[in-house]
Order: sequence, then structure tokens, then C-alpha cells
Amino acid sequence: MSVTYDDTTGIEASSDSFWEVGNYKRTVKRIDDGHRLCTDLMNCIHERARIEKSYAQQLTEWGKRWNQLVEKGPQYGTLEKAWRAFMTEAEKVSELHLEVKQALMSKDFEKIKEWQKVSYHKQMMGGFKETKEADDAFRKAQKPWAKRLKEVETTKKAYHGACKEEKMAVARESNSKNDASLNPEQLKKLQEKVERCKQEVEKTKEKYETALEELQQCTPQYVENMEQVFEQCQNFEEKRLDFFREVLLEVENHLNLSNNASYKAIYSELQDNIESADAVEDLKWFKTNHGPGMPMNWPQFESWSVDLNRTLSRRETKKKPVDGVTLTGVHQTAEQPSLKNKNNSMVNAQNSIAQLSSNPFDEDEEDTKSTTTEKEETKPKIISNHDKKQGSDDEESANPFNSANTNGDNNPFEEDHGSEAEVRVRALYDYEGQEQDELSFHTGDEFTKIGDEDEQGWCKGRLDTGKMGLYPANYVETIQ
Repeated sequence: MSVTYDDTTGIEASSDSFWEVGNYKRTVKRIDDGHRLCTDLMNCIHERARIEKSYAQQLTEWGKRWNQLVEKGPQYGTLEKAWRAFMTEAEKVSELHLEVKQALMSKDFEKIKEWQKVSYHKQMMGGFKETKEADDAFRKAQKPWAKRLKEVETTKKAYHGACKEEKMAVARESNSKNDASLNPEQLKKLQEKVERCKQEVEKTKEKYETALEELQQCTPQYVENMEQVFEQCQNFEEKRLDFFREVLLEVENHLNLSNNASYKAIYSELQDNIESADAVEDLKWFKTNHGPGMPMNWPQFESWSVDLNRTLSRRETKKKPVDGVTLTGVHQTAEQPSLKNKNNSMVNAQNSIAQLSSNPFDEDEEDTKSTTTEKEETKPKIISNHDKKQGSDDEESANPFNSANTNGDNNPFEEDHGSEAEVRVRALYDYEGQEQDELSFHTGDEFTKIGDEDEQGWCKGRLDTGKMGLYPANYVETIQ
């Protein structure tokens, strides 16, 4: 009996099926992957907690810096309050994000860490106990079927080899019939070879069929055992998946500040502060405090009196002049005591002039002229940043108290700047000095403030290099 043989039947197609020998290892590896995923999730939460902390710190620093800038800036009234409400919001939101960071680390992170420790038990030789148990169970369930499968593969190989030999023997016999050079003895041997090959094919075929039948008989048991072990692995993985889902929901609850009543209250308060800003009220306030609504001591007729206090009463109520005031008609004498401010200097100088007059009518005339002149010249002379240097030179040349011809080495009318406290400050912005007596610095530079801010917004400072000069006060902040 001739059996048809196909060379392609000897090529075994690769299979990715779970039922193939050894393919259960993907299921076993999933247990190791579960442990690694726990570590990955902890790292993910830890990184998010660091972001929350960093964001909270940035909000705090931002709110503090801008609160100072707005406070020192020109904005006023209810709109200033609304603007600064954003800094209050930043501080409160910063606290909430710190609470989020704390919840992520103390609750979610620790919860995953504890579950991982309880669910996965490391072995001394490496790996996890759960992984080894699953691998042993799969190996045990697959061993009988794998043994019979090996027999099937062996008998199949033998059968296919016999079929190949038979085909070759038949071909040689057919070719010998047309070959006249072969004797009958050789033809007989070829025929006997064909018969032996046919017998071998029948024999190997029978063994192959028997092995395949035995394999098919044990397949149901193999399937049952493998499914049982697989279900155990599924149950273990189901616990991990349910746990991860639970943790992720808790993380979402901690991150979702919209569910936090405090978070809603922050923005409700912020909205109220913004909506309470009233332009009409702010304009009214500015008019009252800096505009036509301010009170004014208008000049009135004053009768002459021997008592000069009446004549000087208006000057005594004036505010202290700012830098840049030039006094004329006042001469310094060596007998004059050193005074602390320019107002007292003017009063004493005027008294000295009054005492030198012997004619009461001349005294009245001189006093009137001096009073009129001083009223005009004691007005603050506002010096712009551009003209500051020129103004200082003019002031020194016009002020008799700064003259080199005065008696004594020190001017008793100059203010004592040496007693002012020195404070370290940090630059908030870059500034390039426009004049020689101005300081230049960059954002973040630190130097020493050695003078209080004047009414024009300038301070005197000293760089670490020793250079002293002026700078805009709102360009720096005090180092705490």
C-alpha cells in the first residue's frame, strides 16, 4: 500500500497558544509584573506629591512677593483690596495643595506599600513565593500531557521518515525497469527494499496513531488541570486590579479640590472681593485724600503783632520739607546751636533777624518780607530722576548752610544720616543707573540700604563693592 507523503507536513507551525508547552509562563510572569506595578504606582504618587509641594511653595512665594509689590505700588482703594485678594487665594490654595501632598504620601503611598508587602513574599533564593507556586502548579498540570506530546512528535517523525524512504525506494524501482544494464539480482533487491519500506511505514504509522490517541485521551484532564491553575492566578490578579482601582479612586478624591468645601469657599470669597471693587468709591477716596477734596489752610489777612509767634504760626505747622528745598535770606552764625531739622533752622534764623532790628516798624517790614519770601521758597522742589544730579549741584550752591565759608567744619543744619539703620535688600528687577550717583544692579543682587525712602521713591544704598548711590525703592525687597 502506497502512502502519499507531503514535505510540508513535517514543518511544525509556530503557535502562541496558551496550551502550548511552556506558554503558561506569561501567566506566571504577570505575578512578578504585579509587584513591579505596585512599585511603579508608588513612584507615580510620590512624584505627584513632590509636584504638589513644589507648586504650593511657588504659590506662597508668588503671593508674598506680589503682595509687597501691590502694597508699595500706586494702586489704591477697593481695587487694591481686590488685587491683593489673589495673593490671599494663593496662600490658601497653597495650604490645600500641601494637604494633598500629605494625603498622597501618608495614605495612598503607604497603603500600596503595605498591600505589596502582604501580597508578595520574597524568597531567600530570589523571586516571589507566589510566582514559584504558580509555576510549579502549571508544570505539574502540563507534565503528563507534555510527555505524551513528545511521544507523538517522535512517532510522527519516524512515520514521516519511513514514508520518505518508501517514496525513494519506489522511485528507484521504477527507474530500474528502464535500465537494461541491471541484472535480475539487482532488480530483485530493489523490489525487496520497496517491500521493507512499506512494512516500516505501516509499523511507524501504527505507533504514531497510537501515541496520538493516547495524547487525545489525556487532553481533557490536561485542560482541566491547566484551567484550574490559571483560575488561581486570575483570582490573585483580580485582587490586585480591584486594589489598584480602589487606590486610584482615593487618589482622585485627594487631587480633586473641586469636591473640597474649603476650596469652593476660597474662590467664592475671591469673587466677592473682586465684585466689591467700586470705581466710584475709589475715585471719591482719591479726591478726598489727594485731590480737590483735601483741606487747605488758605492765606488770610493777619494783623501785626509784637509777638512773632503769630507771624510764624503758619510756618510752624508746615510739614518737614523734602530734599531739594532751598532757603534764602537766612545767614548762619557761629553762635547758633545745631538743630535736628530744617523747620527749626528756619524759625531760629528768622528770630535772629528779628532781634537785630531796633525799629519796630522796620521789624514789621522785614518780618513781612521774610515771611513772604520763605512761604514761596519753602515749597518742596521735586527733583526728577533725570535732573537729580543738576538739582543737587544747584542746591549746594544756593544753600548757605552747605557753603564752605560757614564757621566750623560741620554744618549744624545738615541731617545726620549716620544714625540710620542699615538693612540688607534684594533686587526684584534689573536696573541700569541713568546718572553717576545712581546704582546699577541685576535681579537677585543683594546690597545694603543705608537711607530711608524719600517722598520721590528713592533710597540710598551701598553695593558690596563699596559704591554708594541712589536707587528706586520699589525695585528691591527687604531680606528677611
